[in-house]
This record gives sequence, C-alpha cells and structure tokens, in this order.
Amino acid sequence: MNPIKMAGFVVTAFIFSLGLVSAAPHMKTDTDFYPYAPSLLKWDKTTAEFTDPATCGECHPEKYEEWQGSMHAMAFKDPIYQGELNLAREEAGHDTARLCEGCHTPAAVVTGEVKGTPDFKGLSPLAMAGVSCDVCHSVKDHTGWQTPYHQPENGSLVLSPGREEDGEAMLTKYGPMEPYDGCGDDFHTCVQSKLHTTSELCASCHQVFNARTHTPLEATYQEWKEGAYSTHDIQCQDCHMVDTATFKRSADQFVKPASGEHRHYFNGANLLLYSMTANAAQKAGNEALAANAREKYTMAEARLKAAAELEVSGGYTNGRLTEIHVRVKNVRAGHNLPTSLTNIREMWLEVTASDGTGKTIISTGTVDDRGKIADGAKIFNTMGQDANFKFSIHPWEIETFSKKETIPPKGSRVVVYGINPEGTGPVTIHARLQFRQASQAIAEKLYSLFPDPALAEKTYGVKQLPMIPVVEMTSTTVVLKDQI
Repeated sequence: MNPIKMAGFVVTAFIFSLGLVSAAPHMKTDTDFYPYAPSLLKWDKTTAEFTDPATCGECHPEKYEEWQGSMHAMAFKDPIYQGELNLAREEAGHDTARLCEGCHTPAAVVTGEVKGTPDFKGLSPLAMAGVSCDVCHSVKDHTGWQTPYHQPENGSLVLSPGREEDGEAMLTKYGPMEPYDGCGDDFHTCVQSKLHTTSELCASCHQVFNARTHTPLEATYQEWKEGAYSTHDIQCQDCHMVDTATFKRSADQFVKPASGEHRHYFNGANLLLYSMTANAAQKAGNEALAANAREKYTMAEARLKAAAELEVSGGYTNGRLTEIHVRVKNVRAGHNLPTSLTNIREMWLEVTASDGTGKTIISTGTVDDRGKIADGAKIFNTMGQDANFKFSIHPWEIETFSKKETIPPKGSRVVVYGINPEGTGPVTIHARLQFRQASQAIAEKLYSLFPDPALAEKTYGVKQLPMIPVVEMTSTTVVLKDQI
C-alpha cells in the first residue's frame, strides 16, 4: 500500500477507535425521507393550511381553555428551552437546533416559518403556540419503524392538516372519537384515529435521541413501554390528560378513564414555567390565563406529591443500629422518576438523623439560599458524556451515559447511610424526597442566553429568573432503636 494512503488508513482507524466520528452507516438518517432532519417530521403538503388555536377555540372553547397554560401551549415560549435553543444554534448550528424545534413548534418547522431566528419577532400565533390543537389533530401517522433506531424519536410524526379535492383545500382533523353527523361543521372533516388513543402518538416527541448516534437522551416512552403501565394498557393520555383524582385511579388500579374523562391538560412538572406564565399574564391584565396557569401549577404539584413513597428501616450489627436504609418507591408515575432530560432534572433525598443525645449524626441534601444542593446528597438522575467520554449536559453533545440512577414504574431504590450513634437512646430520622426541574445555576445560565433581555422581560414579566420551585414529593419521620 502507498505509505501516504497507509498513514491515512491508520489515522482514520484510530479516530474511529476513539469514537470521534459520527454515527455508523446503519444509524444514518435518510434525508430524502426526512427532509427536516434532524427533526424526523414529515408533512403531507397540500394547499390546506394549519389552523391557529384561537380559531379552534371558537367551536371548542372548553378544550381551548384546558390547553391554554398547558405544557404543550408553552412548549415554544419556555424561557429555559429558548436559552438552550439559542446555545444550540451558536455551538452546533441551526440544522442541529431544528431537532428541538421540530417538537416545540412542529407546524412552524414544516412551513419554514421558524428558520433559526433567535427571537420571537414576526412569528405567527401558530408558531408561538408550540404544540397547538392542530399539531396533534393533524397527525395522520408516525414513522417509528422507519427511523434509524426503529423506534419513535425526534418528532417522527406525519402531519396532514388537510387534502385537496377538485383543486380546493379540505381540512381534515384526526381524533379518538367516531365521527358524528355535523362533526367539524363545514370547517373540517373528522377522521377517527386509533393512534390518538395510544402512547405512540406521544412517543415521537417524548423520546429524544442524539441526532448522530440515535442513542436515547430522553426516553420517557421507552421507560413506559418497559413498565407495568404499558402491560396494563394505561397509556400516556390516561394519566396526563385527566384530573388528579382520575390520574390516581389510573395509577393505583390500572383502570382506564371512562369516555368523557379525558381533558387537554397535558400536565407536567415544569413548575417554573407555570409560575412565570401566571406572573406575566397577571402583569398583562390577563386574569383568565393567570388563573389557568396557577391551576395547572397546583395540579402538577399534586401529581408530584402523589408519585412516590418513602420507607425507612435499620441495618444492624450484633444488635446495634449501624445503618439507615431509605427506600424510594415510584408508586404512581408511568415512567421513571424523574423522566425527560434526566441529566438536568433533580430528585434527591434530604435526610437528617439525631441520636439519643440530640446530636445530629446525618445531615444531607439541604439547599442553601442560592439554591445549591449540599455536596454528597443522593440525587436520582443521569450523567451524560460526549464522544470523548467527557461530562456534558447538552443534548447535541451527549452520546452515552456514565450514570443512570432513576426509578422505574412501580420500582424502588434503596439508599444506605452508615451511622455510629454515640448516645444510648433511639435515633430519629426525618427523610424528604425533593424535586425541581433543574438546578438553579443551570436554569439561570440558560435564561441568560435568551437573545433579547428586553423581550424576555416583556414575555415573562421578570428581569431575573426567580428561584426554581422545589417540591417536597413525600416525607416521613421514623424512630429506630438498637435490637439489644
């Protein structure tokens, strides 16, 4: 072999061995099939246009009110998302950032309205509405099997807002109900879709994969699929599109909601976004939206408080109490706790223990005035790595994980604390399971990356990011004694 070619071969082999080259050929995205790659959206393009949610609300006021203030309604306007999106554009380019946009404002991606402009200027109400009524009800199919990973991922939905008949646009809306006489009036036709009753509808955007390697970064659908709720036919909609009482029934008894019990709440744990939306709406004089967002906040908080339980027991050596065992149980979440971008989410144990003399022998998981969790706390999360196996939190960089410690549906994890109590009396343990969507430091950094501070203040009603709400999911106090 020519020495120069041989040298090139050796260097290439070495680079592959280090994992510095993008995905292997079998993971390559077919950009002819997926023209908006890395977003895997598809669009059955006709002269039929997407409909903005306010128009939908004229005939469906109750559903429109339920959707307003929801995670879907605010998916594009989320300030932390916008900061991360702006960073993605700067570091990886808009072609990579489009993966995020494809799920946070799908209709605007396929129509070309969102083209990488790092602000809200000139965007239509449809684009700003994020995951709007017409996004979900224009879903005709999904292409989960055709993706590089052969699973739903990165927005692998087929959007079809309508068709053409004799050169005229005819709007078509897909949903779970059987069409009735007069459905859609003269505005659109109705098509019953079994897909809309299954988790596969949600899967494509709640399953985020690295665009090059197609390894899972956010695997909420996969977590559900491998858990007890999937095997008992409890779908995403049966917990996230119902009120709190119905959610608890679905989770506890594996009983599907009855006809008419589903609502367009799309409730999730982004408490900061609910509170900021309520604050901005209040300042703008929109009392209805402010009340709506506060109601969604209360609902999300109630679900977090219902999701887990704690059990505390002792470990003994020769009859002496030498360990404290704290078991964290996922009792009602149909996916892992936490879920979504688990390298950002924070669910942790705050544990204090005092011996018979009143001396504190354990103190871990406390949070200071700036929102920093004390070192050494047990945090149930994941840690991402880039191609060089270096720590990273950014979705466009993470290819593997060095740590995965979340709790599967109906599963549990035990944390052991060693102790050496000096007193002869009982040990009192107080354990709390805490949650917030991200660390204060990360959230503030991403918020600072919003491209227009004046626009951010106008949109969210604050100059500086407030403290990320911390929710006590559950707590218990237990007194343990020696066995001798």
